[in-house]
Amino acid sequence: MSSSLRFDRGHTDDLMAFLMASPSPYHAVATAAARLEKAGFRQVEETAAWDGTAGGKYVLRGGAIVAWYVPEGAAAHTPFRIVGAHTDSPNLRVKPLPDTGAYGWRQVAVEIYGGTLLNTWLDRDLGLAGRISLRDGTHRLVNIDRPLLRVPQLAVHLDRSANPDGLKLDRQKHMQPIWGLGDVEEGDLIRFVAEEAGVDAEDVTGWDLMPHAVEPPAYLGRDRELLAGPRMDNLLSVHAATAALGAVAGQPDEELPYIPVMAAFDHEENGSQSDTGADGPLLGTVLERSVFARGGTYEDRARAFAGTVCLSSDTGHAIHPNYAERHDPTHHPVANGGPILKTNVNMRYATDGSGRAVFAAACQKAGVPWQTFVSNNSMPCGTTIGPITAARHGIQTVDIGVAILSMHSARELCGADDPYLLANALTAFLAG
Repeated sequence: MSSSLRFDRGHTDDLMAFLMASPSPYHAVATAAARLEKAGFRQVEETAAWDGTAGGKYVLRGGAIVAWYVPEGAAAHTPFRIVGAHTDSPNLRVKPLPDTGAYGWRQVAVEIYGGTLLNTWLDRDLGLAGRISLRDGTHRLVNIDRPLLRVPQLAVHLDRSANPDGLKLDRQKHMQPIWGLGDVEEGDLIRFVAEEAGVDAEDVTGWDLMPHAVEPPAYLGRDRELLAGPRMDNLLSVHAATAALGAVAGQPDEELPYIPVMAAFDHEENGSQSDTGADGPLLGTVLERSVFARGGTYEDRARAFAGTVCLSSDTGHAIHPNYAERHDPTHHPVANGGPILKTNVNMRYATDGSGRAVFAAACQKAGVPWQTFVSNNSMPCGTTIGPITAARHGIQTVDIGVAILSMHSARELCGADDPYLLANALTAFLAG
């Protein structure tokens, strides 16, 4: 995109703040919820009875959030417009018995979560974040956002083959970060985390903790036209969906023919099969309860779902200048070229021709350029929550996103204008 067409970077600045505030899925949904609260939304508990009143509402469950806005006078059979995304990113996760080490080094035992690029976690200053579970059944968010851990790479003098033959990492032996010197003490890490959280270590009965890179997001390049940062797959979409839902909720109710919804799930990076994943019942349950709370019947539910469309928004691959042969020869998504429509005839993406038309109409309404992505036939195609959402709930789903480089790295790269373009397209879609 030429400099004359560059957009206001306020949205991208805000995305950078969102990324920094969201080092774990639990932080991401808390950050999104706080923003929705400012836009007038209120939390509803799944264990409580729901009413059919108009306005913005949201449900939190672990690392997932589903939020929706009911316009005044909406019928029980009013269709939904949904933006789906996910809150998790490939990374390292702390094991149940975290204290380990050898030869005078204190280390933290970690598992590999999702398809992370292991080498990108080497020699990087890491903090620690997530949630701890307390004896009384409550949870406490933890964010130690300072250099605490490091996965040290072996010096080239001790591995002369690393450069000519490529680095080879064993997921068990080579990825355990160090965090100090001395003898290994059982319970040491959790005592430290509890102290940081301001709770008694004896009250901590469970934890979901993960290292994160503490280097903040940054504009990159001579003209600052690129954005480098962590967890853009897929907090970029969560941020855009939150902004879009808040914007649509501020429009006059009579201008909203649909009920706009944001659904940000956990565990997409390892298959979505959990109570907070897209392959679980959370979204369908929320939508059904919304219909029934407004006095609807099963017939109303069926009518609403039949007219519903979901945009599954996730990052996709920009063409890589050093590996162009890995991409389709006629489809070359570029940074700052606008959001991408992702297609695959084997339904690894849920897009079909009808869905393409819905997305094209939203982009035209928003004045946003868009691109198309398809995989090289000789390369396996990734997937998203899109096909899962379509199959599980029987609703039309379209896969879209923003084109990035370094996907699944500890630090990814996109065009600095694309997050704003995506948010505008999502706003137009949700508004109908």
